[in-house]
Order: sequence, then C-alpha cells, then structure tokens
Amino acid sequence: MATTVVIGLGNPGPAYAATRHNVGFRCVSFFAKKHSTTFSRTSCRSKIADATVRGRHVVLAKPRTYMNLSGEAVVCLVRAYKITPENLIVVYDDVDLAVGKLRIRLSGGPGGHNGMKSIIGSLNTDRFPRIRVGVGRPNAEDSVRWSGDGLIDYVLGRFPKDEEAVIEESVALVSEVLECMVAEGIDVAMNRYN
Repeated sequence: MATTVVIGLGNPGPAYAATRHNVGFRCVSFFAKKHSTTFSRTSCRSKIADATVRGRHVVLAKPRTYMNLSGEAVVCLVRAYKITPENLIVVYDDVDLAVGKLRIRLSGGPGGHNGMKSIIGSLNTDRFPRIRVGVGRPNAEDSVRWSGDGLIDYVLGRFPKDEEAVIEESVALVSEVLECMVAEGIDVAMNRYN
C-alpha cells in the first residue's frame, strides 16, 4: 500500500509561527501530536514525522524552503517516497475562504497562493488532493491598506483573539479530515466535510 505524504505549507522560524500563512504547519503539527509522533528528522529540505493511521504509513512534512519555493521540497518528497501526486495531500491557508472554513479538493489552480504556484509548477500538474483552510480577507474599510503588497503583510500577520479560537477548532477538524482521507479516501472526505 502506498505511503501518503501530507505537506503543511508555511514559513520556517518563530517569527512566522502564529501567522495566517502558517496554518498548514499548524495543521500537520497538530496531526503529528495527535498520533504521538514528532518532526525528528530532516529530508528534502523539510522537517519530517512518520505516523501510522489505521494501518497506513503517513509521512508528515513541513518544508523549510519558505513558502514561495515549496515546490522544491514537494517534488523531492514525491520522488523520495516514490508516490504519485494522488498520494500527496497539501494543507494550506486561503484568503478566499472565511476564517476557519475548510475546502477539500482533488485538483485545481493555485488561486493566487505562491506556495501552491510553486508546487504545481514543480510537479507539472494540479491534480493532487489539498485542504484549504480559510484565513479570511481584510474587511472592506481595510481593503486599501491590504491591497497589492499589503496582502502579504496581512497573511504574515497574526490572528486576532476571536479568529484564533476559530482557527484552533479548524486545525483540530483538519486532523479528522486527514484521517478520513488516508483511511477512507478523498471522495468520502469531500462528501463528509465540504
């Protein structure tokens, strides 16, 4: 049975740890903790943890390449574990979804997300499962401040207290979704959680 590689997107280092853009890292970290494993080794410019989910081998990865070069780590992991893109799951933040909202997809474009642009470009396909975690857009009165390059500052910012509580719930829910995807398949997960 093929290994499943789950990649959380984010930026390495404590300065980025609690930012909107690091939701992917938070999700795989939570999943690792739930399955009593740690990111104890490094491979393909990523921190790696191994888990067993209902008898299936799952590799959890947090690329250390910084967001815009995520594809370099992902293509290395796909080759190293001899998997097809269908056995890859990418978890990442999405400004086009309301805070905490989840969306599971089998394929699709990057939607303006630089990490996803890098992965799609490196793999030369957009046909791989992903979980998008909503981090919301700035409200209308802040839209000028956050337009263009300002959106970078927004995603590299931290959640206010009320949104942080919502995100904590979503991170826990992503763990459930991942378990379902690994054990029962993406179609079941999409029907149950979308």
